[in-house]
Amino acid sequence: MADTAFLELDGKRYEFPLVKGSEGEVGIDIKTLRAQTGAVTLDPGFKNTGSCQSAITFLDGEKGELRYRGYAIDELAEKASFLEVAYLLIFGVFPTSEQMQKFESAIKKEAVLDPNLVRIIDSFPSSAHPMGVLSSATSALIAFNPSSVNVSSEEDMYRAIVRIMGKFPIMVAHAQRKMTNQPYVQVDTSLNYIENFAAMMFKTQGKEYTQNAIITDALNKLLILHADHEQNCSTSTVRVVGSSHAGLYASISAGISALWGPLHGGANQAVLEMLEAIEKDGGDTKKYMAKAKDKNDPFRLMGFGHRVYKNFDPRAKIIKLTADQVLADLGVHDPILDVAKGLEREALEDNYFVERKLYPNVDFYSGIIYRAMGIPVEMFTVLFALGRIPGWVAQWREMRLNNEPIGRPRQIYTGETLRSLDR
Repeated sequence: MADTAFLELDGKRYEFPLVKGSEGEVGIDIKTLRAQTGAVTLDPGFKNTGSCQSAITFLDGEKGELRYRGYAIDELAEKASFLEVAYLLIFGVFPTSEQMQKFESAIKKEAVLDPNLVRIIDSFPSSAHPMGVLSSATSALIAFNPSSVNVSSEEDMYRAIVRIMGKFPIMVAHAQRKMTNQPYVQVDTSLNYIENFAAMMFKTQGKEYTQNAIITDALNKLLILHADHEQNCSTSTVRVVGSSHAGLYASISAGISALWGPLHGGANQAVLEMLEAIEKDGGDTKKYMAKAKDKNDPFRLMGFGHRVYKNFDPRAKIIKLTADQVLADLGVHDPILDVAKGLEREALEDNYFVERKLYPNVDFYSGIIYRAMGIPVEMFTVLFALGRIPGWVAQWREMRLNNEPIGRPRQIYTGETLRSLDR
């Protein structure tokens, strides 16, 4: 393959270098396009635009492959803990036992919320969506940690990372406890990261909480599967906000807001809302599969297919088995989950869906698992955010260390030309 690409415009020929990725991806470096030609590209949604060069996550939507720092997602989900994957994403290497011990110990020291921050969370009305609460609380962390992170200082960077990793799960758990009228609970330092999060989420006042290995394993896998996903909407938001040299917490707060949307992280909540609507209408899954195939019907089947994966979502393959284990262990009998299993069964057998590769995706199965655990539907996207923290931190850190320029897209103006007021 040649090392350059050519563009002809108004009879002139321009040359642009090619950039090649380690997995064979090819990009045309057009950073001098406007300076050379006076023209810009138009790419709504940036579907064909590479905004950066990154060494963190690789995905191939055609083959259904996802890797963190070169490790296949199925191997990490099977063999690693969420904190090990977080360390891998952020620092680029799989941690040694010594590094892991130091990392976990530092996170536990930061696993406490200032009472004033707890009061901020408690001050939100009961009707507030927990994603809004979480975005605000993350932004409020700046008030309690006013000094900016010196990205060239390993010590400053490490301190900021363990701080957000330590405090975020407490904010998530307290957001749920507030919704369910349960009091704030302290961290139990005798537990590991996932066990402690489960206890903070599910412990009932006045009762001892017993760890369930299947539940903690499911949470561990779900957080790993959501930890990063290349340059998606929320990750790009974190990088663009951070490119102005906004702080880590402000950038992550912006990422949470981007994740909130139903076309992004809110998809798993949308799945459950769809299942509830189908169940309320009698639970006839065949009827709704027919509606989904009818181009003239406004019904949209949520949780099937994926914007990036043109094959089976590799994360869905992993979490499907986990969903089966959780449902079997908890012995849940829920008509909503019966509807979900019916849709899954029909989609995997219906030629229309099989031929178009419209398989259940990770949002479909994660929603089922969270529902079975008794987690309120409004919390689904919040748990997505908890899993995505390492990816956001890794992307923000990479962007700052690479000294990337401030994000500033161009546009094609289509408004009125110069005119005067007629008065």
